[in-house]
Amino acid sequence: MQLRIERRMVPHIPWGLLFCVLGIAALGIWNLASASRPPHAPVWYSQTIYLGVALGAALVVCLVDYRWIQRMTVPIYVLNIVALIALRFVGHKAKGAESWFVLGPIRVQPAEFMKIGVVLMLAKIYHDDFRPGQGSYNVWRLWKPVLVVGVPFVLVLVQPDLGTALMIFLSSLTVLIFGKVRWYLVAMMVVGLLAGAGIIWNDYIRDSPEPRTTIVRHHLKKHQSQRISGWLDPEADLRGSGYHAAQSKIAVGSGGMTGKGWREGTQTGLSFLPEQHTDFIFSVWAEEHGFLSCLVLLALYGGLFSMALAVGFNARDRFGAFVAVGVTAMLFWQVFENIGMVIGLLPVTGITLPLMSYGGSSMLSVMLSIGLLVNISMRRHMF
Repeated sequence: MQLRIERRMVPHIPWGLLFCVLGIAALGIWNLASASRPPHAPVWYSQTIYLGVALGAALVVCLVDYRWIQRMTVPIYVLNIVALIALRFVGHKAKGAESWFVLGPIRVQPAEFMKIGVVLMLAKIYHDDFRPGQGSYNVWRLWKPVLVVGVPFVLVLVQPDLGTALMIFLSSLTVLIFGKVRWYLVAMMVVGLLAGAGIIWNDYIRDSPEPRTTIVRHHLKKHQSQRISGWLDPEADLRGSGYHAAQSKIAVGSGGMTGKGWREGTQTGLSFLPEQHTDFIFSVWAEEHGFLSCLVLLALYGGLFSMALAVGFNARDRFGAFVAVGVTAMLFWQVFENIGMVIGLLPVTGITLPLMSYGGSSMLSVMLSIGLLVNISMRRHMF
């Protein structure tokens, strides 16, 4: 393994992508300086340290030839699987989930890095299995991608961490579709979505004079079921399951067009807004800076997604293209779920907002992913 950068790589550095990433991260730290009221103060200082460490790690990833990363994909994936299994024995339980390793003052969430491991492994499979003239993937050829996704999905789901498991599923599904599947598999996915909607209708909405026979609801933990019912009927339990979403929507709506001003948010300042430095950080931004600033933030995310996809479309090989698409999907679905959650369009799942929410594991995993994108972009004309 060699760490180097050559002069001919410099013109291919995606400076626009880096501008969007650093811009969002800087706004995130500024926003955390307002959101981090006692007892969480001063998490913005810790986030600055996390960002510095993550940038250093991303730089190392940029300097390594990504063909070496391709050769190390299987060990990276296996190591992440082992870490998820180890959580069952030495993991720290917090907020009902056994998702963390606690090493003194440092907490590490392996599921964050498992998302990268899954993307790399899927990219390797699609790269190694490619044969010129071969058609789309049928159900039999998908057994390896499905196995690669299914094992970590189940391990994260049983922690239980439904939100991160959902992100692994959605980002992997995006990669599978990008890899060209037969039309009937797409039809099966659509049928699956319709079946999911039918299950929700049966378990939570359907009126029945007799005791309702549920399909999935009785298998969910109480707080997971309450989140779904609170999403479907936000006014039903404002002091219980609907509290988080209700307070978040109050914060977002009260910001108006231009916001109340930095550190002037009442929902934030009076601590009505739950998890305001992590899951609901976007609510803080909307309350204090308003709708127009939300559009600016969304434009930065949009620039990040579009330039990340451009890296994939210009990649030298299939491995680089699939990694770029997987990273883009991973970031997109996380932003989509988090913002949809805080404005009440989606159920509350405990998903952080990339580069904005407080968290060392989240920051490091995102910056490692960005490092992969920069690496692929710099080396697109070298092989």
